[in-house]
Amino acid sequence: MDAREKILEAAAALLAVAPAADVSTRAVCEAAGVGAPMLYRLFGDKAGLLAAVVDRGFEQYLASKRAALPGEDPVADVKNGWDNHMRFALEHPHHYRLMYSPELTAPPGAVREAHDLLHAILERCAAAGRLSVPPALATQVIMSANVGAALSMLTRPEQYPDPGFSTRLRDAVIDSLTRPAGPAQAGGVPVAAATLAARLRAEPPASFTPAESGLLHQWLGALAGN
Repeated sequence: MDAREKILEAAAALLAVAPAADVSTRAVCEAAGVGAPMLYRLFGDKAGLLAAVVDRGFEQYLASKRAALPGEDPVADVKNGWDNHMRFALEHPHHYRLMYSPELTAPPGAVREAHDLLHAILERCAAAGRLSVPPALATQVIMSANVGAALSMLTRPEQYPDPGFSTRLRDAVIDSLTRPAGPAQAGGVPVAAATLAARLRAEPPASFTPAESGLLHQWLGALAGN
């Protein structure tokens, strides 16, 4: 095991038993059997180390999301993604709280990838005419609600004794942004524009120049309310 892996292993082990989502670089160096200069050379600073620990801890979770096959119902996929996100948070509380800690000056790569994976599913929802708002906005709303609920349940568990809380919040949030499967007339022009824009992003027309595609997406975005 090289020095980088030793440091990450030590930091993850200390984080797992820490009363708060934090570890000291001195403790990590002692546990890994390396000097502080080695840690700072590999990770830059404490924030860099913690971000690397988070990315390492989230790798298995993100790998499962990358490998997940799209279902027939993209809205169901969004709800399943919410449940998986919540399950991971409750099973790995220290890594999760650290992931969204204000001490990290730059968000870990796992944060960006989780956001992008959700956005990709919501693009499918829009292409199927199931989304009532633009995918980018839906991604922000759902991710904010999912993360907020997870952090609330982790930091104040006594205030959330209802085991069905997450499911109720999930359905309230996602149902407010989606529409039932069926004819696309409900929602009028904004939904139709968002649907067409998503389909064109998925299958760009070869006959359009980049400038023409950009202009069309600008018009569709305006119609969709972007």
